[in-house]
Amino acid sequence: MGVREALDDAFRSEWGRVVATLIRVTGDWDLAEECASDAFASALATWPRDGVPRRPGAWLTTTARNRALDRIRRGAAETNRLRRLAPIAPAEPETAEPDAVPDDRLRLMFTCCHPALPLEAQVALTLRTLAGLTTVEIAQAFLVPEATMAQRLVRAKRKIRNARIPYRVPPAELLPERTTGVLGVLYLLFNRGYSRAELSTEAIRLARVLAELMPAEPETKGLLALMLFHESRRATRTYAGELVTLADQDRARWDRAMIDEGVAVLDAAFDRARPGPYQLQAAIAGCHATAERSADTDWQRIADLYGLVARLNPSPVVELNRAVAVAEVDGPAAGLALVDQLRDDLVGYHLLPATRADLLRRMNRPDEAKAAYEEALELAPTDVERRFLTRRINDL
Repeated sequence: MGVREALDDAFRSEWGRVVATLIRVTGDWDLAEECASDAFASALATWPRDGVPRRPGAWLTTTARNRALDRIRRGAAETNRLRRLAPIAPAEPETAEPDAVPDDRLRLMFTCCHPALPLEAQVALTLRTLAGLTTVEIAQAFLVPEATMAQRLVRAKRKIRNARIPYRVPPAELLPERTTGVLGVLYLLFNRGYSRAELSTEAIRLARVLAELMPAEPETKGLLALMLFHESRRATRTYAGELVTLADQDRARWDRAMIDEGVAVLDAAFDRARPGPYQLQAAIAGCHATAERSADTDWQRIADLYGLVARLNPSPVVELNRAVAVAEVDGPAAGLALVDQLRDDLVGYHLLPATRADLLRRMNRPDEAKAAYEEALELAPTDVERRFLTRRINDL
């Protein structure tokens, strides 16, 4: 592995760990991000000369800590800030952490998801600091302009600083009020993993920790099951760099161990008799994952489940997915009627025209289908999706 590849790999696996550690020891979010960036820049300059260190994460963390210490020493508030740097000393304190959770990234997630912050800010801030996503990438995930997202991040950091929000996992009695935000963070993190597999792996890891930390909360198990069902199909989503639709995927290559675990986790969640949106979405994904053939998929159950999700958590994206299921049960015309009701709600969302195009193609309306595919092509965010849509247009 070359230096550049090693550095890219270190960024994917270590960015969140380095930033989370620096936030804990300095209490300064902007300083943590800046010094983490400086550490990676230093690695780019020195690793080609000195070689890739045996433990890249430790090297990056030490370099970033030293840079933070230098920055604080040069600051105007040197004395007060140096007192806060006591944890930087090489020897670890003998007293236990107050939240007893030995993972800075988990502490970071709960800090970001404090109820004093708007939900969108909670998710965006954690994606920025934990996963290292750029402001542009997060704005795309939220379907908002980059400038809007930048301001949202600035306001969130300012709120944490001014309100002195603690950097810890809250006590048990406060965990439920943080659950929605943390689960939202994890699910967006997981979804970004469609193009960056390590993000999905990290989201699943943290979901397991949350499920253990909150055994009485069924939605944590619901989200974990949902992730497992989706991740079980990773190896079959593309072939030779081309997108493969769910109906055409090789089900024999799906990860059966993940599917079995997802079923067991979801059953344990439903045993609590408090169904929520993540449990219902996991049940939908489970309908696909457990069907031996595409033709065996229970589309009526899927449509009904989407109806329940829409009642609990109304969303135009949920309605779009329900329209797809309705089209399988009642025909493409019924699905198209539902999709067309969403055009004003999902402007700029490439899956809306892509879904319209597929339904129009099935209704033997090729000219309209072609126009819809071309609209989706202009909006598609990845090369894989653009190639798939181009093939659909060529087929017409």
